[in-house]
Amino acid sequence: MIATSYLEISAKAYRQNIRYIRSEIGPKTVISAVVKGNAYGHGIQQMVEIAEKAGIRHFSTFSSDEAWEVYRFSKKKSEIMILGMLYPEEMADLIKAGISFYVYDFQRLDLAVTISKSLGIPAKIHIELETGFHRTGFEWSSREKLAKTLAEEADHLVLEGLCTHYAGAESISNYVRVKNQIEVYLKFKDFFLHKGIHFLKYHTACSAATLIFPETIMDMVRIGIAGYGFWPTKETYYAKLNSLPKNNKNPLKRLITWKSTVMSIKPVKMGEFVGYGNSFMALQNMKLAIVPVGYGHGYSRLLSNQGQVLIGGQYCQVVGTVTMNAIALNITKLKNIEVGDEVVLIGKQGSKEITVASFSESTQQVNYEMLTRLPKDIPRRIIP
Repeated sequence: MIATSYLEISAKAYRQNIRYIRSEIGPKTVISAVVKGNAYGHGIQQMVEIAEKAGIRHFSTFSSDEAWEVYRFSKKKSEIMILGMLYPEEMADLIKAGISFYVYDFQRLDLAVTISKSLGIPAKIHIELETGFHRTGFEWSSREKLAKTLAEEADHLVLEGLCTHYAGAESISNYVRVKNQIEVYLKFKDFFLHKGIHFLKYHTACSAATLIFPETIMDMVRIGIAGYGFWPTKETYYAKLNSLPKNNKNPLKRLITWKSTVMSIKPVKMGEFVGYGNSFMALQNMKLAIVPVGYGHGYSRLLSNQGQVLIGGQYCQVVGTVTMNAIALNITKLKNIEVGDEVVLIGKQGSKEITVASFSESTQQVNYEMLTRLPKDIPRRIIP
């Protein structure tokens, strides 16, 4: 079976990104590769293989189904951590498999203890703290009860981590809020230490916090978007710009290239409309290339009449409405384009590039959103 498009995932670029992140955090801090959202669209199977070959031995997922994918594809018995959703009925299997998970309320904590006792296997847990994000996490007011439970049930729990998540470390507008969160976290940490409760890892930093709040680099950092070669925001990049070496002002390299081929070449006479409706009329005799990728494959309808791709090393504009399965491209000025020629939707061709950032801005999406919307059924190919 041959798909209408495919993604190339660069292992070389990933290795470069990990080297840069390692240079920022030092040799001892653990890097947990965040592979939620199908590894930010790059593919969990592919990224587990690439990351483990790059020396990664810890992965973070949002949900249990993603955790089981990592478990299935891991060749190095890497540690796996669930940041969010799991169902009570599968907790026993997770504990048996040694998969750790966030505990952010007493309901999940009590269940973990109960199941651990019945299995005779301690549950590996990370206690998540509410420090100001207001999504999940134990409140400061619950600290005494929490400490008492952790102490009493110590035989049935492995305290893998004490963690929190920052509310927008990638934006300067959240600077004060993040600083306050750091203070609350440290207050929690000191409280537990005073109670004689120790955790194997203290971790709070996402990609943005790792890069611009060095005080958040503790025993482990949870690296998502930066591992895939993207600065969390322009602000994050500008904050690091002066400290970057003069000969390498962008040490993060994108892994992903999205390719398809020309399906058909179509002449259109001046005055004719292209595709559905009347959103585009040819103002001259034109030649179009039809490419078998549309909004059903993650190529947004918002790119109608404004998206660009690369064919023959040149930029070509999308004309007409993006349909479910195809787009039309203006190749009037190009010569020798044939059916089967390579089309680059995101990535480089020759000296030119369609970046994810430019693609995302055209569709009013952030990088995270655009990447995770790439369907799972698009084949991913690892490029060494």
